[in-house]
Amino acid sequence: MEMSELRALLTPEGLGLLDELGPIESTAEVARAVSRLRAAGHSPELVSAVVGQAHLRFRATTKFGAFAGRMLFTRAGLEQATRLAVAARHAQRIRSSGITRVSDLGCGIGGDALAFAGAGLDVLAVDADEVTSVIAAYNLAPFGDTAVVRHSTAENALDAPGEEHGAVWMDPARRTAGHSETRRVSSDDYSPSLDWALDVAARMPTGIKLGPAHDRDALPSDGEAQWVSADGSVVELVVWSGALAREGVRRAALVIRGERSHELTAGADAEDAPVRELGAFLHEPDGAVIRARLIGDVARSLDAGMLDEHIAYLTSDAALTSPFVQSFRVRETMPATPKAINAVLKANGIGRLEIKKRGMDVDPAAFRKKLALRGDAEATLILVRVGDQRRAILADRVPAPA
Repeated sequence: MEMSELRALLTPEGLGLLDELGPIESTAEVARAVSRLRAAGHSPELVSAVVGQAHLRFRATTKFGAFAGRMLFTRAGLEQATRLAVAARHAQRIRSSGITRVSDLGCGIGGDALAFAGAGLDVLAVDADEVTSVIAAYNLAPFGDTAVVRHSTAENALDAPGEEHGAVWMDPARRTAGHSETRRVSSDDYSPSLDWALDVAARMPTGIKLGPAHDRDALPSDGEAQWVSADGSVVELVVWSGALAREGVRRAALVIRGERSHELTAGADAEDAPVRELGAFLHEPDGAVIRARLIGDVARSLDAGMLDEHIAYLTSDAALTSPFVQSFRVRETMPATPKAINAVLKANGIGRLEIKKRGMDVDPAAFRKKLALRGDAEATLILVRVGDQRRAILADRVPAPA
């Protein structure tokens, strides 16, 4: 979004038109809305802004739920924004530390700042991009003086004379500058720079949001590294420092599923469990557990071992499961060839099949086309490399614990 479009949008006419239009789901709906609004005599800038926002509001519901209907976005800002359910956990941690004020340096469209203000914290939200800072101010307007937005660099905001920061939250821009089409950059090109962010973290209570695949060797040894997954996807790594880092915790995996959350913590990477033969159950650790290297702790809680020392699958004979894994009851195994698999599928009347794979260069969608699925039964097919063998495991999902 350009500033001219934003100016056209932030008028009674523009905001009223946006509310009338409602969320737009498809590109076909976008084209029809543009044609209709242009035919009604609205300016190109206003039409572009309103229709673009209506489409972004639809996409934003996965992160912000019903709140998306009163927010504004840029495409790049929405891509990097924290899901509201995850941001609420960030806010809870800051509140529980006794800190009452937080500076969000690089606030983007204000996703985390919304959660901070909603938790009763005083918020200073800062962004170096003018359009983005204006959008953040709009999104945070319901909180009045509790949430102040400034157009500034993180460095200048932190060094502003007389400013009290309490805690600092940073979500460094990990993409090239812009409001729409952007690309990822290396950690050397983050804004603010990662070195600067880590220096701040060494001096005051700080949370730094990073990509979940960030180089573990580059993490500070005296902070807490917390990997977070939401509904099965690993969405972030947060480095916590000072009063925001929990005593004795250096590795954490936070697993959020719907309204429930579970966390596994440790003082260091966990030692892997020994390799063992496939048992009655197969367990797939959550991605946050894998990233945090806490698979061994989960294995021991399930009386399980590793299926292969290089593959993140666990196996056991104990009828146990955990919020940190997806568990499957093994039916039978076979070579990972369509011929062998089809024979087993036919014998079991399998017509609906979930396909998972690990350690094998297989496209599940392409592999499915080679399978004959006929019948009313359903199952899960797990394609996995065990040692130098390619194996297929037919299994049934075990319900997740309540």
